[in-house]
Amino acid sequence: MNIAIIANDKKKELITEFCMAYCGVLSHHRICATATTAKYISEATGLSIEKLLSGFHGGANQVASKISYGEVDLLLLLCDTADTQEYMEIEVPLIRECDIHNVPAATNIATAEALILALERGDLDWRANDRGTSFAG
Repeated sequence: MNIAIIANDKKKELITEFCMAYCGVLSHHRICATATTAKYISEATGLSIEKLLSGFHGGANQVASKISYGEVDLLLLLCDTADTQEYMEIEVPLIRECDIHNVPAATNIATAEALILALERGDLDWRANDRGTSFAG
């Protein structure tokens, strides 16, 4: 699976700790992340991460493009909920792309954990098989 990660400056420590806790699961998948987030996670976990541009300098657009081209199977997007400008400029368009292309997305740590545990159980294998065009029976 291809996992994209974006975290606001106030959420970088949280997403890094999350990735440390689930490093075993994440190590079996391809990960891309925006610049500083990728740096924090790779330094803390040793995971190989495709480093994109920073979020406001085009990284969020790179993730949106990857979603549109079917190159992202799961999005972890942790933004500062108090920053409404960032929410409108980054989070809303990314969640819209996920909705259009049927990509599971987590916008908080509880949902991120639920999706990672589902990934570990194989509950998201349908993404690899048909890119979300049918339902599991």
